[in-house]
Amino acid sequence: MTFLLSDYKKNMQSSLDALHKEFVGLRTGRASTNLLEPVTVEAYGSRMPMTQVGTVSAPDARLLTVQVWDKDMVKAVEKSIREAGLGLNPTTEGQVIRIPIPDLTEDRRKELTKIASKFAEQTKISVRNVRRDAMDEIKMLEKDGDISEDDLHRHNKEVQDLTDSFIKKVDDMLSAKEKDILTV
Repeated sequence: MTFLLSDYKKNMQSSLDALHKEFVGLRTGRASTNLLEPVTVEAYGSRMPMTQVGTVSAPDARLLTVQVWDKDMVKAVEKSIREAGLGLNPTTEGQVIRIPIPDLTEDRRKELTKIASKFAEQTKISVRNVRRDAMDEIKMLEKDGDISEDDLHRHNKEVQDLTDSFIKKVDDMLSAKEKDILTV
């Protein structure tokens, strides 16, 4: 059996992709349909993305609307938006939910940077978990005699270098997002 670094690289990349999606949801005072991407709705016995229960649109720079397809889901969608931690206060008109986007106060900007930092830290933990799994596999291969001690050290260094590069990407993404959020 051989050690494939590419498998672990894919797992780390998927963590980075998830962070990107979380960051897309953190908006900076302008209405964007991406703002509701991370929001899921309790629907039909499971959690579903907002886009699977209605159409999200941004008719202007300060307003989002969700046209809910099933009138029985309107309350659940409104509740999900309210509880998503995005600081939004939706109002319902029939099957349309209107979500005014408030101006970002300095406090709200600071709060959003803290949320971004939390997402980044969760991603770093995820990347480190992938590193741990890779290191465990390497140790197992060496213990079973499939690789030499030199290979063990070489693979450990490759995994650590890969981890360091992904942690740096997370830090760079966080830095860019914080700058974006704090720019008035």
